[in-house]
Amino acid sequence: MTTPNPAALDFLLTRRSRPAKTLTGPYPDRETLRTILTAAARSPDHGKLEPWRFIVLEAAALDRLAAAVPARGQALGLEPEKIDKAAAELKRSGLAVAVVSSPKPVEKIPHIEQIYSAGAVCLALLNAALASGWGANWLSGWASHDAVFVQETLGLGPEESVAGLIHLGTETNAPPERPRPDLDAITTWVAT
Repeated sequence: MTTPNPAALDFLLTRRSRPAKTLTGPYPDRETLRTILTAAARSPDHGKLEPWRFIVLEAAALDRLAAAVPARGQALGLEPEKIDKAAAELKRSGLAVAVVSSPKPVEKIPHIEQIYSAGAVCLALLNAALASGWGANWLSGWASHDAVFVQETLGLGPEESVAGLIHLGTETNAPPERPRPDLDAITTWVAT
């Protein structure tokens, strides 16, 4: 057994995302964000492929994305409320990191494991931001999952996708605790 780290375990047992709509400035500066990204990049990565990458979206870039949402949403035939919500989430944010799932064509490492690795990076980035004292929230939505939208606005390749948008900033108020899963209802113990 390695040396226990009770402070880290306590953090994980009590961590709570901060709703993106409650985040404001100041935002992490580049040096601080580099530390958070470095922590996220230490995620499990079978084969050391780094099947993910980061796109840091500052306020002007988020405004540009928000402005592109209505045309794409209309082209998809989405309801105006859904389009407005997606645009507002981007416009309201001052800093977000797009974690891009970028699987490599390696036969030895299954595609799904590479996708899971990108998800692990999202959680690690979220936790690193929270552990650093910042508010953070992992969001996605129809725009971040639309291949045409992310290729045109973020320059993603055809084999890439957005695993998550991690919004960062200063929390304006602590969120209330929410119900957590019933561990007994979701756990099966197998001894033999």
